[in-house]
Amino acid sequence: MDPFFVKGAQLFLSLSILIVLHEFGHFIPARLFKIRVEKFFLFFDVKFSLFKKKIGETVYGIGWLPLGGYVKIAGMIDESMDKEAMAQEPKEWEFRSKPAWQRLIVMVGGVTVNIVLGFFIYIMIIAIYGEEYSTADDLKYGFGFAPTMEQYGFEQGDKVLSVNGDPLEDQMDFPQMLMMRDVSKVTVLHENGTEEELTLPEDIGMELFKAGEMFGVNVPRTPVKLDSVFGGAKKAGVLETDELVSINDYPIKYKSDATYALQKEKDTVATITVLRDGAARQFDVNLGGEEFVGVGFSFLDEDYKMPKRHKREYGFGESITEGISYGYWVLHDYATQFKYVFTKKGASQVGGFGAIAGLFPDTWNWLSFWETTAFISIILAFMNILPIPALDGGHVMFLLYEMVTGRKPSDKFLEYAQMIGFFVLIALVLYANGNDIYRWITGG
Repeated sequence: MDPFFVKGAQLFLSLSILIVLHEFGHFIPARLFKIRVEKFFLFFDVKFSLFKKKIGETVYGIGWLPLGGYVKIAGMIDESMDKEAMAQEPKEWEFRSKPAWQRLIVMVGGVTVNIVLGFFIYIMIIAIYGEEYSTADDLKYGFGFAPTMEQYGFEQGDKVLSVNGDPLEDQMDFPQMLMMRDVSKVTVLHENGTEEELTLPEDIGMELFKAGEMFGVNVPRTPVKLDSVFGGAKKAGVLETDELVSINDYPIKYKSDATYALQKEKDTVATITVLRDGAARQFDVNLGGEEFVGVGFSFLDEDYKMPKRHKREYGFGESITEGISYGYWVLHDYATQFKYVFTKKGASQVGGFGAIAGLFPDTWNWLSFWETTAFISIILAFMNILPIPALDGGHVMFLLYEMVTGRKPSDKFLEYAQMIGFFVLIALVLYANGNDIYRWITGG
């Protein structure tokens, strides 16, 4: 099946599960507090719905606009903007008639479900599949590092032994840790067999980001040779039968060397040196815009393409602890990455539904599906609790204000705030999905 449809099907199923459970997070406490829920919809039913059925006091249905879902809670200023109902005298079964603490529980219910669901999925994944890891010994040729990392004592081929005094259990965690966590003290094993403790600045992640050296680690090193030519290299005249010698005068022995060479010489032209019929030849490749170097590699060490992955198995009790810890760090890292989003470069990388669909694999794999679903669930929890009117976090913000000051914001104020928040969200959705379309058109 076409990968496009496989990714789309996984995205649709994942979001449907998460949206329904999120809305149940609002629905259940509302009903427990005897608040009437008038509608419960998967997707938005603007003008019409694909399906609806009234059961008791609630109309359940499926809308045609797949931008989320909602529950319409009686006596609440929400996306329905039901001003007529709000103009009437409050009824005892309406949201606005209940104590602030009950309204707060109703509003945080959806986010709570998303957090608990994400953690639960991780617990079950670890309980059923275990956890994979690679030790320093599994990195046969060590890591390739970005140029900025060399300023702090890292050498090409280093292996990471510990971070802040704690042994690094999985070598493949280090690139993510560099960008998202405190990695002030790192003990490495150099290729010559010596160990050294290196010190990194607190803002190393931002330094790498601004330098265009995402993650600071150019993946584990693997010996390669030139295998294919396309893009700029093909236009310049490089042949697949050439022996690649260097890029920008930096020798290319490992795959990570090519990335390093381009990071070190941030220029609009990349100089490729090859051997052809025993003679050295140089070709200049223009970069920028839609141009890229265009060299592909094949592995010289067929027994080592990526580090070996071991599996660690846990009992169910241990899985609970490990799953919660894993979920915590996923949430932590996602929240931390927003410091990159609020930069000119980071804003251009924000993605919409296309970027989310890209998280799923090209072929259906239940493990990957549930891992991605857990990740999206935590993303939804974090995004929904942001203090933006029209999101759960906006309602929570106003409720906390009411609980602290004893003064409830006026209905008119809440209506205006809801409208502003709604337009902000629409603008963000259009911007994010516009980025997806732009990257798809340009191949970026």
